[in-house]
Amino acid sequence: MEIKKNPKSNLENYSKIFMQLGLVLALFVTYAAIEHKTFEKDLGEFGLANMNAEMEEETVITERIEEIKPKTPPPPAPEKIEIVEDEKEVEETVIESTETDETEEIIVEEIEEVEESEEVIEDVSFMIIEDVPVFPGCKGNKAALKTCFSKMVQKHFSRKFDADLPNELGLDAGRKKVFIGFKIDRNGNVVNIQARAPHPKIKKEVVKVMKMLPKMKPGRQRGKAVGVKYSIPFTLIVE
Repeated sequence: MEIKKNPKSNLENYSKIFMQLGLVLALFVTYAAIEHKTFEKDLGEFGLANMNAEMEEETVITERIEEIKPKTPPPPAPEKIEIVEDEKEVEETVIESTETDETEEIIVEEIEEVEESEEVIEDVSFMIIEDVPVFPGCKGNKAALKTCFSKMVQKHFSRKFDADLPNELGLDAGRKKVFIGFKIDRNGNVVNIQARAPHPKIKKEVVKVMKMLPKMKPGRQRGKAVGVKYSIPFTLIVE
């Protein structure tokens, strides 16, 4: 026996309606959930947690010392560039070539030799000369050479001078001063002998004795041989 269904009991005919109803119901639930309002409950003094106290941290202040670097000088300002208009004529610098052709005659100008004039140093006093003249036989440093020079000149005068001459001239008894001056030139020779004595014959004798001084090593100033002036007094005893 074949069972026949009632066409009204077939649910497939209502599937579209059920789907639309489900969609409307889903939209309503969604809307209601969105529009639902919630209110904060009063938890009292002990219900609220002090979040600020937990989040506060101890801040350590440290000083950062930065190394001060010297400021670099600003770059030099660019040179002023002159803008030349097109109409303005610019003077061109023509550099002549220094190259010569094989056929070109080369003219060599004569170069006059200029003699360099030597620095002339005037005569220097024996007291301030850098390197004193050296009397033959004297040795030592500058001070020793200077002392030895004076002693050897006095010794030479005492040996060579005629001690009987003042008595023969009939001069008054007593001490008589004689002043002598001369120069040791750049070659070490004794020149320009001058004397001042109480009698012309004594003066002549003094000049004669001084001319008998030996040749010496010349004095030097700034490394160059120079003339050196020297003076010394003597005392003659007339009986």
